[in-house]
Amino acid sequence: MANQVKSGITNILELQPQDSTPLYRQLYERLRLAILTEQLTAGVQLPSTRSLASELGVSRNTVLLAYEQLLAEGYVEGKVGSGTTVAQVLPETLLLCANTKSKSQLKHNQSRHQRLSQRGTALAQTPLIPKPLQTSRGKQQRIFRAGISGINAFPHELWSQLIARRARNSLQNLLTDRDLAGYLPLREAIAAHIVVARGVRCTPTQIIVVAGFQGGIDLAARVLLDPGDAVWMEDPGYLGARGALLGAGANVIPVPVDIEGLDITAGIAKYPQARLVYVTPSHQFPLGVTMSLARRLTLLEWANQNGAWVLEDDYDSEYRFVGRPLTALQGIDSSNCVIYFGTFSKVLFPALRLGYLVVPPDLVEAFITARHFIGTRVPILEQAVLADFMNEGHFNRHIRRMRSLYTQRRATLVAALERELDLEVYAPETGMHLVLWLPPGMDDKLASQQAAAVGIDAMPLSLFSMTETRAGLLLGYAAVDVHEIHDGVHRLATALRAI
Repeated sequence: MANQVKSGITNILELQPQDSTPLYRQLYERLRLAILTEQLTAGVQLPSTRSLASELGVSRNTVLLAYEQLLAEGYVEGKVGSGTTVAQVLPETLLLCANTKSKSQLKHNQSRHQRLSQRGTALAQTPLIPKPLQTSRGKQQRIFRAGISGINAFPHELWSQLIARRARNSLQNLLTDRDLAGYLPLREAIAAHIVVARGVRCTPTQIIVVAGFQGGIDLAARVLLDPGDAVWMEDPGYLGARGALLGAGANVIPVPVDIEGLDITAGIAKYPQARLVYVTPSHQFPLGVTMSLARRLTLLEWANQNGAWVLEDDYDSEYRFVGRPLTALQGIDSSNCVIYFGTFSKVLFPALRLGYLVVPPDLVEAFITARHFIGTRVPILEQAVLADFMNEGHFNRHIRRMRSLYTQRRATLVAALERELDLEVYAPETGMHLVLWLPPGMDDKLASQQAAAVGIDAMPLSLFSMTETRAGLLLGYAAVDVHEIHDGVHRLATALRAI
């Protein structure tokens, strides 16, 4: 038997000396595979280390190492140097107990390891916003992708100088900062800005710096919700919020949105005792409508009467092109039921992943204590640089410059769409994207796929809906140069006509 193995074993153990994987590892893996596929069956004696080394043209130590690994893992039996045979019972067989359990039992055991918690299942089933398209050269294709700022116009050199200055002059002092709420000068700068720009009523002590929107809503959900609590969620609405709420074990209740924003009456009819409401009142995502003052007052009154919390996501209100935006919901809240979210990822650049919460005074201690145990803090250097960026006036100048740029890009996109397509466009004078409504009967997922085939990154509106919704595509204009818009719209029109 040994002679038979010896004469044919090199056919299944061909090694690749030029490969980066060590030769002993290659030999071990090939022998193990041969055993698992029964090319080498139970009880078969393997060649001696000396003879196999000679046949393969490798050192004896290479074979010794491979045999020792197989012996340690239970694939072979005996003693290296005095006869080595393939094991009668393999490790995989022992682990699965195949000799005593039926196939149905094995299937049950395998599925047991794949079981998730109810929250894990709900979270895993929540759709993700697809990644940006990739060009043939591997670069991200961002033509018309919603939610992406015009990073080409960001003052990169200035930001680099601020980082270098901070790292050179005060990094050692920053390393000892242990304030759980965030870098105090940044919180002071944020408070000074939002009090004026958004009508938020707060002091720096109410501000908690978080790792972007997801870090903020995760913290709020942990503090304010118990598993099973009902939460009103705008439908269609932001997937990041839905995922975080489901991750907290919330019972997410889809509430429709109309031209005035969240339909409070529909929410009360569906679940009048909701614990919490998530809203984007200044610029609803993804539809783009602004919640009317009447709806805002109705929502606050209902929340106050029912002891509910309101999570206000004010993600891109900085970009309003005509007049001043309505005061933030938090600014007209007299009962301290609103937790306000702000983020710099949309305003500055996506990779910054830096945002903040404004919490009612009586919740500050609870939020900060929870923050300690969660352990998700924002790097201190980025906080200090952003504080400098705001305090030295660069932030406001950047906002003014981008507001002008986005106004031009929005107007160009609307004009191109009206020229190329006989479709309804909803383009509010705020934000960084618009909605292209599709004709009745057209599948927006199919339309999105057709657009992707010609390099257009247009997300379907149905992606953000928990119930049936009107078909449409989201088109972002913030990151698209004017000269790219005309060609992009022409390609999109060609793709849609082909459906």
